[in-house]
Amino acid sequence: MTGQINSNPIEPVNDLPSHWMEEVIIRLLNETDLPALEWDGEFTHFRRMYADAFKRQQRGFSILWVAELPGYSIIGQVFIQLICDRHELADGLYRAYLYSFRIKPPFRSAGLGGRMLAIVEDDLKQRHYNRITLNVAKTNTRAQKMYAAHGYRAVAHEPGCWSYIDHEGNWQHVEEPAWRMEKTIP
Repeated sequence: MTGQINSNPIEPVNDLPSHWMEEVIIRLLNETDLPALEWDGEFTHFRRMYADAFKRQQRGFSILWVAELPGYSIIGQVFIQLICDRHELADGLYRAYLYSFRIKPPFRSAGLGGRMLAIVEDDLKQRHYNRITLNVAKTNTRAQKMYAAHGYRAVAHEPGCWSYIDHEGNWQHVEEPAWRMEKTIP
């Protein structure tokens, strides 16, 4: 799955306190958070993928982070895969793979994405990882700019072909040409 930042216009949340960013809690995902990742139906088709990712976290193969704004539920997420069969993405020792990075539209462009990246990178550094890799859709120039602003650089083309089983048990095939981006964790 590519690192995603949706380019839809930001929908305002009129009752947000001016200091909302200070109230955001970035923490590890709990099993009870899984339904909130579906974002009121927008990502229901990923239900099984989210459950599988949580199982990988329980086994120590992944780290799933969420941003929670008390009173508003989960407003962001980012998943880290520590090991996978593609060692150029995640090797279990030094290189980790970032995916499923989303911030709900009303909360974008306020620095939350950068704050989440900093927490993820600091956590990986403490685990002795020194490189983080992600795939971002070639059409998602907004995300590419955000990643570049945080020190990521494009290193390879990715065909972006992947499959998953949706919430109804049907195989879904995705083709989303992407750039592989990397950053050395200082």
